[in-house]
Amino acid sequence: MPEKLVQTALDQRWRIVLLEDDEASRQYFEASIREHPGLALQASFSRLRDALAWLQTHAADLLLTDLALPDGHGLELIYRLKTLQPACETLVISVLGDEDTVLACLEAGAVGYIQKDAQPDDIGQIVLEVKQGGSPISPMIARKLLERLKSQQPLPEQRAADAPQVQLTARESDVLRLVARGYTYAEIADMEGISMHTVQMHIKHLYRKLEVHSRGEAVYQAGLMGLMDPQGHTE
Repeated sequence: MPEKLVQTALDQRWRIVLLEDDEASRQYFEASIREHPGLALQASFSRLRDALAWLQTHAADLLLTDLALPDGHGLELIYRLKTLQPACETLVISVLGDEDTVLACLEAGAVGYIQKDAQPDDIGQIVLEVKQGGSPISPMIARKLLERLKSQQPLPEQRAADAPQVQLTARESDVLRLVARGYTYAEIADMEGISMHTVQMHIKHLYRKLEVHSRGEAVYQAGLMGLMDPQGHTE
């Protein structure tokens, strides 16, 4: 390949910063990211302060971060990143899976949340899904978000009166239902008989209609709007 084309390909790689204090996990994530030619591991840290210092002077496209760190909580960095680098996405991977933590991360701007108990075989591929517009979230996390809706779901008559006029197409409703059940974009494409690109298009339409920015927020907001019941069925 000509040198100019090689350089162009390198320039198009997504710049990844990793923050993970467990050495074995960090090495695993590093190897997975390096295996994908569309990704470039720019830096890898085990301490919050080191990652923060680096991000203050270097640009990145995605931060892959743990939450429970020796010198702080990853949520702090997610909030700081909104000011430091608004264009940089954040993908959380953590053993923490309680609803408050998940929602706090999503509200802070995280585009995905992977629980380590359901750690994917290829984290690099998950990062590529984010690059392509996806918001990966572990099935268990999606289920917990739905369970949280049970205590906050308004009565049917209240819901009908208060719900904004959001109209979903039949396909968008089907995609939303499968997202709520924790299926990946590839699985949804296979189940619906459509391409990954079409799934991503429907997801983007859902985000726009629901005024959200992540998969978890979409499920949560759809439930509050009465577009989905706590079992993940669209209405």
